[in-house]
Amino acid sequence: MFSRRECFAGIPYVFARAAAKPKRNVLFIAIDDLNDWVGCLGGYPGVQTPNLDQLASQGVLFRSAHCAAPLCNPARTAILTGRLPAATGVYNNNQPYSRAVPLDGVITLNQHFKQSGYVTLGSGKIYHGTYGKFADRKGWDDYRVTKDRARFTTPGPQAGQASQGSFDFGPTAGGDEEMLDYETAGWVAGHLSRKQPAPLFLACGITKPHLAWHVPKKYFDLYPIDNISLPIVKADDLNDIPPAGVRMAKQNRDHERITDAGAWRRAVQAYLASISFADAMVGRLLRALETGPHAGNTTVMLWSDHGWHLGEKLHWRKFTLWERSTRNVLMIRSPGVTRPGGTCDSAVSMINLYPTLVELEGLGPAGQQDGVSMMHLLANPRAKWQRPVLTTYGRGNHAVRTGDLRQGWRYIRYRDGDEELYDRSTDPNEWTNLAAKRESQARLELMRRLLPAVDAPDAPQAESDSTDV
Repeated sequence: MFSRRECFAGIPYVFARAAAKPKRNVLFIAIDDLNDWVGCLGGYPGVQTPNLDQLASQGVLFRSAHCAAPLCNPARTAILTGRLPAATGVYNNNQPYSRAVPLDGVITLNQHFKQSGYVTLGSGKIYHGTYGKFADRKGWDDYRVTKDRARFTTPGPQAGQASQGSFDFGPTAGGDEEMLDYETAGWVAGHLSRKQPAPLFLACGITKPHLAWHVPKKYFDLYPIDNISLPIVKADDLNDIPPAGVRMAKQNRDHERITDAGAWRRAVQAYLASISFADAMVGRLLRALETGPHAGNTTVMLWSDHGWHLGEKLHWRKFTLWERSTRNVLMIRSPGVTRPGGTCDSAVSMINLYPTLVELEGLGPAGQQDGVSMMHLLANPRAKWQRPVLTTYGRGNHAVRTGDLRQGWRYIRYRDGDEELYDRSTDPNEWTNLAAKRESQARLELMRRLLPAVDAPDAPQAESDSTDV
């Protein structure tokens, strides 16, 4: 198995300076709340994501990528600083990374590119907050704030009794051009279309399929309500879950509200529609890149920040430590490095994105990191990989995922010491908690060794909460 030193003991990983070489541009695309309901990942039969599928086919698709935290701010903080929540104390959405004491002097990803001679441009949701609320201002040469006109043209709530605050869904009154993501993608596409005097680190944060699921009607029409398939759900799924896990599953009581309102199919339809809208925005970016002057020298890294439940384990949204929350989307295409059609099934962590980009683009040392480069997986997606993935939701609550897409283990330990254990090879839905079984004790002992040695204290909160649903 894996020693503590190999995994999460906070060992500094310092990158060797790579040999000088021509610098590629980097197109860094983030998609909010996107789970594996993408054609190339097979999470939902019949989902229409032609642009994501095209990009995946041109490079390496990581089919078992997992977040460092199952909610926006800590997940993105981990990616953009290269440090795990247990190291930074950034566990929740109202804790700006800049206030975390352990991060004094941290070099963020975009800042590192800027210091390495790149022009750094961003728009949309990269850091937490669609308008760059928690953004690293020093690390951007320009950060574009866009406006969501659909907020003023969409009647709400549209989901009737299933609606709760921002948890709402239904078609907008207008078209794509009224959506925040349309403006964001257009601004980024404009930069891709023009010859640039210096290498670019260009970040585009697409907000859909984040709630509310309000997108133009044509995307709803792709998914007739009578053809909607519902996730497979076990009615007594929470019976063998410890109280802390049950509280996570029922914290908003969404499943009860949505099913009582008879709105499950409509909610699934709306999530699918939002995914296809996001895919169309990715298509705008890819077309601008392909027809522009930088098609042959641009690395594209596309990722989502975490997964999403739509009734599995009687839960909706993210905010859990099960596979539906932790698994996300990751695909990378880089000229001269990746080859078309690559798929990697090893369980990998998003904490590795920073060190991977550093090595891929030949940047200098980035300081202390909790992840390691996946460069050799880009060259050979089937190469050996045996690092476990750590996901943290709130201080002291951790999940460890080992193995690959179809096998391995998921171990969960909550702050109060309660545990869950799932054998992914025989129980892909994580329906049977093995933690109380006598025959599981040896496996539990191995998994416990993979937990962080220390959980950093909570970082200070923002003056006002930054909500996320």
